[in-house]
Amino acid sequence: MTLLMNHCTYRAVIIAKLTYAASAWWGYTSADRQRLEAVLRRAKRTGLCSNDELILAERVDRTDDDLCEKVLSNPHHVLRHILPEEIAGLPYYGLKNRRQSY
Repeated sequence: MTLLMNHCTYRAVIIAKLTYAASAWWGYTSADRQRLEAVLRRAKRTGLCSNDELILAERVDRTDDDLCEKVLSNPHHVLRHILPEEIAGLPYYGLKNRRQSY
C-alpha cells in the first residue's frame, strides 16, 4: 500500500512539475534533458517511481500527439484556426510523411 502511495505521490508532484508546459519549452532544451531524465532514473532506482514510467521525452511526445489529435478532430477547437489549409491536393515534394495533411 505504501509503495503504491509513493508512486502516486511521485507522479502527482514530481512528474507534474517536470512536465508542466513541457510542450512549450522542450524544444529549447538539449543538455538539460539529460538532467531531467536523471531525476526520473534516480526515482526508479530508489523505488519512488514505478519502473514502467515513461521517460520524459516519450511523455512530451505523447502529450503533443494528444493535443494535435484533439485539435484535428474537433472543428470548434480554440486552436483550430491556427492550422493552415489542407495541402492534400499539392504535388509531393519529398516532404516528410506526417499523420495529418496540414
